[in-house]
Amino acid sequence: MDTQGPKKVMVVIGTRPEAIKLAPVMLELEKHREHFETRICVTGQHREMLDQMLRVFSLRPEYDLGVMKSGQDLAGVTAACLTGLDRILRRERPALVLVQGDTTTTFAAALAAYYCHIPVGHIEAGLRTGKKNDPFPEEINRRLATHLSDFHFAPTEVARKNLLLEGVSAENILVTGNTVIDALLLTQARLAEDPSVVVDPLGSTDGLRIILVTAHRRESFGLPFRRICEAVRALAEKRPDVLVVYPVHLNPNVQAPVREILGGVPNVRLLPPLDYASFVACMQRAYILLTDSGGIQEEGPALGKPVLVMREVSERPEAIAAGTACLTGTNPAAIVAAVSSLLDDPACYKRMTSRPNPYGDGHAAERIVQFLISRLTSLPSPARWPH
Repeated sequence: MDTQGPKKVMVVIGTRPEAIKLAPVMLELEKHREHFETRICVTGQHREMLDQMLRVFSLRPEYDLGVMKSGQDLAGVTAACLTGLDRILRRERPALVLVQGDTTTTFAAALAAYYCHIPVGHIEAGLRTGKKNDPFPEEINRRLATHLSDFHFAPTEVARKNLLLEGVSAENILVTGNTVIDALLLTQARLAEDPSVVVDPLGSTDGLRIILVTAHRRESFGLPFRRICEAVRALAEKRPDVLVVYPVHLNPNVQAPVREILGGVPNVRLLPPLDYASFVACMQRAYILLTDSGGIQEEGPALGKPVLVMREVSERPEAIAAGTACLTGTNPAAIVAAVSSLLDDPACYKRMTSRPNPYGDGHAAERIVQFLISRLTSLPSPARWPH
């Protein structure tokens, strides 16, 4: 590529987690306007929650595809993203497309860029469970994105090794840490400077220990998800000394069983989805994080919180190996036992909360942007993390 003038970078965002993890990168790109001209395209794969996140970080997209329609299946979302992005990429002709993670937007954007002969940078590359349907469709989305991408930003050494095993050239991989830690630390600093940026969704909790729940994965829909809800109900009924706080995802497959099984339980508080700053504030107040999310497995250790993962397998084995997270599966008895152990055994709790966070130091976005400067201009390559 020539070195004349700033290079146009198109950042594509579909969901709330993508917005959280891409925000530090976009903010860092803005610091280097001599090198980059940033364009943001949102597909709207998550509508309300995505808009909320963009406002938190004061990000304004140039394009909004608004792909979601009622009752739409994965094929419809993928097709709408692909055709909409193809039109925009042919108009803008960026030097690079940046995608993040493992969503349908990620895969479609990488494919659209490939069709237009535009290089792709994949942030949070190399995560694998090795099981094609778990999680579904994320495992295939991220595998396909790898083979459509040119630059691979692996959050950990394990992710880098996964990429090497799949034939990715070492010179095109950079181990960076995870950008979610950047976003978390930025938000923590903002909360410390001005607590009024959030309206506390909890208020007084009467000294109860808080169990913060998030659960919404597609592969759990149906019986596994009902079992998760039954476990949460059993916990709340067994433990009057805790307050279960659950910001409920807007998907009807989540809303219906949650309202049916958990509605009206006295020490279960069902909340609407929270903006990121408010969610971070909730995580800070929580005693235990009970989740099927990927990002919380990364954020929890940074906050010194134990993470119990209600899944059979995780694409984030570093947290499991480090002892900062533990897999429980979706069996209600196993979930209740794991939570009870943390509540009743201080030594068990300390073991999970005293380990270092394996997901980074808050400088992932800087490493990514310096790498892009080195590849899109003639500057030397940066050192990878960890040194």
